[in-house]
Amino acid sequence: MARFQYQKKQHNYRKFILSVCAFLLIIILFYQGIQSLSSSTLRRQKESLENALNRNITYCYAVEGAYPESLDYLKDHYGLTYDESRFYVDYRVSGANILPDVTIIEKGD
Repeated sequence: MARFQYQKKQHNYRKFILSVCAFLLIIILFYQGIQSLSSSTLRRQKESLENALNRNITYCYAVEGAYPESLDYLKDHYGLTYDESRFYVDYRVSGANILPDVTIIEKGD
């Protein structure tokens, strides 16, 4: 009779281990899903910033006849806003009638 009780305890131990492994697997999958969603959102924010910069630069050229001389000019006169803690915008002007070189760099956390 003791033989059957020992197997029952071992069976409960296996269920416990299986439950812990399943729980850890679910946690890992959930974490990977959150990371994937975060990466996708950051990529979309960067694309949106690129589009806003291009639109504002083009609009400034159409209205004023010259490209904006700085990124601050776009912020002050054309309402450009972005999350400066996430992105660094390198804005280089070559001349009044030459399209500025704009580079967007994601800042590390």
